[in-house]
Amino acid sequence: MKNLPSVLVFGDQLNRSIGALAAATPKTHRVLFIESAEKIDSQPWHLQRLHFYLSSMRHFADDLRCEGFTVDYVKAQSFRTTLTERLASGVVATEPNSHRSRVLLADLGIETVKSNQFLCHHDDFSGWVDARRSKGYKTFKLEDFYRHQRTRLDVLMDADQPAGGRWNFDDENREPPPRDGHDRWPAPLADDLDDIDRAVLDDIAQLGGSGAAPVGWWATSRAGALRRLTHFIDNLLPMFGPHEDAMLADNWHLAHSLLSPYLNNGLLMPNEVVRAAEQAYRDGRADIASVEGFIRQIIGWREYVWGLYWMWMPDYRDENALAADLDLPPVFLTGETSMKCVGNVVDGINERAWAHHIQRLMILGNLALTSGINPRQFTDWMSRVFVDAAEWVMVPNVVGMALFADGGRMATKPYASGGAYIDKMSDYCKSCRYDRKKRTGDDACPFTTLYWDFLDRHSDTFVRNPRIATQVRSAQKLGDIADVRIRAAEVKDLLRSGRL
Repeated sequence: MKNLPSVLVFGDQLNRSIGALAAATPKTHRVLFIESAEKIDSQPWHLQRLHFYLSSMRHFADDLRCEGFTVDYVKAQSFRTTLTERLASGVVATEPNSHRSRVLLADLGIETVKSNQFLCHHDDFSGWVDARRSKGYKTFKLEDFYRHQRTRLDVLMDADQPAGGRWNFDDENREPPPRDGHDRWPAPLADDLDDIDRAVLDDIAQLGGSGAAPVGWWATSRAGALRRLTHFIDNLLPMFGPHEDAMLADNWHLAHSLLSPYLNNGLLMPNEVVRAAEQAYRDGRADIASVEGFIRQIIGWREYVWGLYWMWMPDYRDENALAADLDLPPVFLTGETSMKCVGNVVDGINERAWAHHIQRLMILGNLALTSGINPRQFTDWMSRVFVDAAEWVMVPNVVGMALFADGGRMATKPYASGGAYIDKMSDYCKSCRYDRKKRTGDDACPFTTLYWDFLDRHSDTFVRNPRIATQVRSAQKLGDIADVRIRAAEVKDLLRSGRL
């Protein structure tokens, strides 16, 4: 057994059916995991993020031992050094999910097997882009890719037509938050920590990370992830759609699936999640708007972001087209602020290492965009604190979507807004000391002030953008734009000092 080659498994490839591990048996391969102290010590990780990563690896290693594999679970100082020491006996791996890891394996000459962890391999995504360009298309938008995915995967299709007669039911899934009944959505599942969970917690307790310790929200085994999938399909998918963009101060989960951590580390595979959701629609257990909206997030947005990451890396992560240079303000670390929306979201992250997509884009990203926070610093922070973080997720979503740092290669407009949008889609503004209707004065909503200042500062960039030109021209016509600039400078100073 000692002479068998090893399958190297990364911490985000925790599934028996992925790549090199799918073809391995206890008679043909050992399995190698490496816990790297260099990586663990490299950042002040959120405790729940680090715990989820390590405990999921250790649980999966145990599952493989139960299957009969000889598992070498190595706790090492250096990932590279440990891996190099194993090369003589033979190592094979599935294509890693990060650019750095692929460069490392290539440098060491390690054989890799094509990954099947996503529904559209990035080579196929590049082929789709090239095919569109050859036909004269100058863009490769998400909606076009999503329809391509629906067709090629035969998901929510009735013959050659989309189920329900439409490709997209997004307009039905943008309702503001309900005025009452905030407990209408079933609570997420939670598990007691087991022996492996507690051992990991003991190991990381002295690292000085951020955030609250885990209390069982995030499953660290495939069995736990499958229970959460079933819970979502049976209890939440039927009510997922209408309020998926809403934000509530007293309900952090609403009808969101909370499945992204397991999709991103392999405990769940996208095809099994998508097929379970589609079956709920076919069985009449969930309506088309909710099912289509959920499936679009997985086979559309998630796979689109994955494809763009591999098209544009490694230079993409350092783009900064708007020359944003504000250091990450302390509010993102502490949550201490009079801005009710920002404080609520950051407090939730510190408590659970999670926030839903609109909170990430239109609260956190919006503040970072309009105040001019450095994209690399913001990306690094997001990567440290979110339980579902991965470079391929964070870089396109932050650099391209949230901060427009790529100059519009990914998004057709900057996702900037004032307090009016936040007031429409949340209940935060009702109890906030700032007035979302004001753009100047000590009680003016910082989002409203920064929004108009952002349009003014970048008017040359956006005045010809058809999706935002009207707003830019409105900013240019403001009679109090000079006062807005002064107040915006004050807001940024307050952000820097943690006094906003």
